[in-house]
Amino acid sequence: MTVHFIGAGPGAPDLITVRGLELVRRCPVILYAGSLVPRAVLAEARKDARILDTAPMTLDAILEEMIAAHRRGHDVARLHSGDPSLYGAVAEQTRRLDAAGVPWTMVPGVPAFAAAAAALGRELTLPGIVQTVVLTRTAVRSSPMPPGEDLGTYARSGATLAIHLSINNLARVVRELEPVLGPDAPVVVVHRASWPDQRILRGTLATIRARVKEAGITRTALILVGGAVAAEDFEDSRLYAPDHHHILRPRR
Repeated sequence: MTVHFIGAGPGAPDLITVRGLELVRRCPVILYAGSLVPRAVLAEARKDARILDTAPMTLDAILEEMIAAHRRGHDVARLHSGDPSLYGAVAEQTRRLDAAGVPWTMVPGVPAFAAAAAALGRELTLPGIVQTVVLTRTAVRSSPMPPGEDLGTYARSGATLAIHLSINNLARVVRELEPVLGPDAPVVVVHRASWPDQRILRGTLATIRARVKEAGITRTALILVGGAVAAEDFEDSRLYAPDHHHILRPRR
């Protein structure tokens, strides 16, 4: 048997990958993070599948289910929101599975920042403006940020900032970014990207806190900061320029 860690995507059931969906259809045991993964993602699960919402479970309880399935020879589909490589709390599970001799795989998924950019119809890297995206978060009740990983440092790079798990820490986000980027720096908050009740709030560092408070958004939101989220005047990419030659478009 194998435990398959699956990125279920940002929320919309049809944004899970084909590989992930096939595993959901096949596996007799499914563990899913119900606080972030909609039950609709499991619509094509086997009728006899053992399905557990891990939101109220501890790490020990989750591992007990996986190891019990291993003893029975049952594959496990372990669904996390977005992509498992980002803030997925996957590493501590795989470490314990390795210690127990339980094989596992990882299936990538559509991350929240990509779903947010799609909702905005925006490219997060624009020629002449920004070519780097920083995926980060702030510390609220979660693990502390390592030394040197602070918003001010990232802001000074000029990168587009995709700030996860921080909507309840928005005052601190603004406080750390405003001295570097200025009060007029564009900000977009995407709440529940790709879900039916998705909301998009646009503003600046000076205005975004009031808009978020008025909307009553307290969780499941991504904060995007930087010129790319609002820029209209930017250079065309060199990729398709007539004088840009490469192996598939040789010089004539």
